[in-house]
Amino acid sequence: MGDPLLYRRAEPVDISAGFDLDSLIEDMFDTMAARNGAGLAAPQIGVSKRVVVFGFQSNPRYPEAGSVPTTVLVNPEIEPLTDRTEEGWEGCLSVPGMRGLVPRYRQIRYRGHDQKGERIDRTVDGFHARVVQHECDHLDGILYPMRIADLHNFGYEEVLFPQL
Repeated sequence: MGDPLLYRRAEPVDISAGFDLDSLIEDMFDTMAARNGAGLAAPQIGVSKRVVVFGFQSNPRYPEAGSVPTTVLVNPEIEPLTDRTEEGWEGCLSVPGMRGLVPRYRQIRYRGHDQKGERIDRTVDGFHARVVQHECDHLDGILYPMRIADLHNFGYEEVLFPQL
């Protein structure tokens, strides 16, 4: 948090231009795994491109969350499918050691491409929808603390969740 790159809108990926997407994706998954992340956006590792990765079977940082399919999403688009939102606790590898209660759309449709250019089009809800919205926010220069409605619900993980 504080790095100017994290506050900028990331550039679309032109797969036909020969951008080394495979190396970027490998680096992103390695970084995410090393930190027990649920997802990661390219700007978080210094690359201003519209690429996110996410997914896990279980995650010690979010023990109550169900599994999320391992996904590479290039040039994503999100469409809320309801006005209904719900608050949930979020953390971020770019805001280490902190958590906040963030409102997100309960159900979304997301579209984009995988690293091979195959189209992805999914309708999801719950924690899966939360993860996608969080990571795609990074592509628009938004960090989750910017979405917290009440800063009383923002603090250090060890204070808010001593059991983790």
